[in-house]
Order: sequence, then C-alpha cells, then structure tokens
Amino acid sequence: MSITVTNISKTYNDQKALDNVSFKVKSPEVVGFLGPNGAGKSTMMKILTTYISPSEGSAMVNEFDVNTNQKDVQRSVGYLPEHNPLYLDLFVREYLQFNANVYKVKSNRVEEVIELTGLGPESHKKIGQLSKGYRQRVGLANALLHDPEVLILDEPTTGLDPNQLMEIRSLITTIGQTKTVFLSTHIMQEVEAMCDRVIIINKGKIVADKNLNELRSGDSQVVIVEFDYRVEDTFLLKLPKASKVTNTHGFIYEITFDTNTDMRSHVFDFAHDNDLKILQLNQKNASLESLFRELTS
Repeated sequence: MSITVTNISKTYNDQKALDNVSFKVKSPEVVGFLGPNGAGKSTMMKILTTYISPSEGSAMVNEFDVNTNQKDVQRSVGYLPEHNPLYLDLFVREYLQFNANVYKVKSNRVEEVIELTGLGPESHKKIGQLSKGYRQRVGLANALLHDPEVLILDEPTTGLDPNQLMEIRSLITTIGQTKTVFLSTHIMQEVEAMCDRVIIINKGKIVADKNLNELRSGDSQVVIVEFDYRVEDTFLLKLPKASKVTNTHGFIYEITFDTNTDMRSHVFDFAHDNDLKILQLNQKNASLESLFRELTS
C-alpha cells in the first residue's frame, strides 16, 4: 500500500479535527478525499506530508512512518498544498531549477516536467505574471520534480476557469495511471471526473469509502455540459435517450439520459454538428451526490 492510515486523531486545543481515522490507498489509484469545508481534509494531508504531527495514531507513506521517518516521507511524496506557495518574482524555469537543486535531481528533469504539465508556452515568464491555472501547473510541476510515487493534492482545482479545470483534470488523470494520487476536494464533480474511489469525511470521521463503479449502477445518468452559446432545451431533448434538460446557470446544462451507457460522446457529436464549443463535459453521479448529502447534512 502507498498510504496506510491507522487510527489517526488530531486535536487543536479542545477541538478534534480528526477522530480515529483509518484507510488505505494502493498504487496506482486516484482517490478523492471528499468532505464539506472544515471536515478535516487539509489536516489529514498535512499529517501525511509531515507538515504537522498527529495527536494519536500512525500513518505510513511509501512504507515510511510519518512520525519517525519524516525526511524519507518528504523525499518520496509530491505535495501541492491548498494555498500554492510560489516565489512570484522568479521565472518559471528559475523556480523549478531551484527546487531541482534542493531535490538533487538532474537539470533535464526541469524540462521534462515543463513538458508534462504544459508549461512550455509560459515558461519564459515570471510566476507573478501567470494566470491561476498556470500557477497550479507550476505547483504540480514542482510536486513532480523528484518523480514521487505518491502525489498529495489539496484542492488542486480551486479557482480555475472551465478551460483550466479540464486541463488540470486531464493532467491528474494521466498521472494517476502510473502513480498514487490522493486529492482533497469538496466538489463531487471533481471526484467523478478524476477519481477511481472516494473517501468521504465529515466532522473528522470517515463516513464512507466507495469505489466509483459501485455508485454508477442504475439505468439513468446525468451529463453536465457547458457550451459557449445558449441552446434551447428542446434541441437537447432530441439526443438519444434524453428525458430531461435543466439549464442550471449561464450556458451550463444537466441532461438526464434513460440509459447507463456513457452518453458524453453523443453530446460531443451534437456540439460538433451544431458548431458549438464545449467548455466542460462531465458525468454527474446522482448516487454519489445523494450519499454525500445523506452523510454530511
């Protein structure tokens, strides 16, 4: 197992942020750590990266104990914190080269992670000149510099626009094919788009641990699509098996299909045939949403 957490508790003064938490994450696997704000997600991630110590319990990351082998854990983990700390006055390559020297990795690794994260077009700029999406890419590139087996990402898509969301989701999904990715979020769509499995935490306690396939049963599905232009509901209802269309806001639509066959390709073809651009295209897991509401309300 890449991550093994056993009876972890964390107390701040009289408040228990984590309460006897246990779970395991294998490799390769993308696991979403889902919960409302204040549920204990960031606290758990800080413990797994040795930023803070647990009050009780133990955790192993890459077979290293977070309590007794902190340096080994730090060397073997790539970490992107919620508030991505960057030196805004450094150029992208300059910043990555600085960290490459810290990790004692070869200089050509900088170019490899720039290419992997799609930073090439912006790599000549200072970090302070970059958009939020590209700053997240710099954080991911930095987390990947030493080629860790485990990536721990705290709210990696916060504040991104739809195009940036799709790019970062695609990158994380690709990385998850060969590495363990443990990411926190409070957005269920992020779990559905990127993860193999979801662990739900509420008020410091694990309340669910499910494989996403377990939650995709049934004979219907909801596809969320954002176009670059408004579309009449009646046109979307002409899609095969479409039974309901809801315009949630702006140009974002939730389309219910009476089938468990993935219908996103049909939506894509509809957009292509009607000269529409798709800004986001995801499946909404109604079972996951219901489970989350039931366990965290």
